[in-house]
Amino acid sequence: MENPLIALSDELAAIVENAGHSVVTVHGRPRIASSGIVWKPGIVVTAEHTLRRDEDLRITLPDGKLVPAEIAGRDAGTDLAILRTDTGDAAPAATKDSTLQAGNLILAIGRSQDTGVSAALGVISSVSGPWHTWRGGKIDQFIRLDVGLYPGASGGAIVCVDGSLAGIATGGLSRTSPLAIPVQTVVRVADALLDKGHIARGYLGVGLQPVALPEHLKQKTGLIVLSVEPAGPADHAGVVIGDVFLSLDGKAVADTGDVQAVLSAEYVGKSVQASIVRGGSLQDLTITIGERPRRRS
Repeated sequence: MENPLIALSDELAAIVENAGHSVVTVHGRPRIASSGIVWKPGIVVTAEHTLRRDEDLRITLPDGKLVPAEIAGRDAGTDLAILRTDTGDAAPAATKDSTLQAGNLILAIGRSQDTGVSAALGVISSVSGPWHTWRGGKIDQFIRLDVGLYPGASGGAIVCVDGSLAGIATGGLSRTSPLAIPVQTVVRVADALLDKGHIARGYLGVGLQPVALPEHLKQKTGLIVLSVEPAGPADHAGVVIGDVFLSLDGKAVADTGDVQAVLSAEYVGKSVQASIVRGGSLQDLTITIGERPRRRS
């Protein structure tokens, strides 16, 4: 009678070996390299926060070959970066439409130049809908992982037990646990970065903080303006320090996360209505959402 634990062990090892053909080492920071996956021939995806430089980037392929790479685009908001390189015979990661659930087993697979493939077994601890990161990017699905990410595993593959890619491993978007950047986000962001080199993201040019509102108003909390960037979108619209935002584009704003909903790429250049309180009086303003200035290297 076959030992089921041996069968399970062998199956997991086979999944790691197969997925490892798509996982590379990314040399983009001092001391500890990170991981990446071959997205398509000539293209590697990795975690943006692990790239501490824009030049002198190198990739160690699954066959051990060390090749130069260059950044095709990076987006701190979603923690994704795209590299162009010679991927040789490395196989692109296998993807398919999958329904992820809390409790599903996953494997976190990275690669080190010194030790080769690394693997950790864990589970998906929670799954929910779209969310905006603290860096301002939109992630299509929140996937929290209960798995140990070894040093250098960020940017590597999170693989389901059927061998398909669930997402990109990152320790850079949460201070409490590793997350998976889902495949649908990678597709969307990779396409945009390969096309334009960056992700357009809206901005208002204001510093905001939640504040309690008077009882006669319908909502309990708004956002008080602490600073206004000169010549920014809010400044052009007439926003001043001390104004309190109640809504943007018809949606109540009670914390800064609510504002992110109208700062996605499709809002850039669009005019939205803002409801504010100024000196105890309700006012409406029209603000044209600007494009957030790109980070300089």
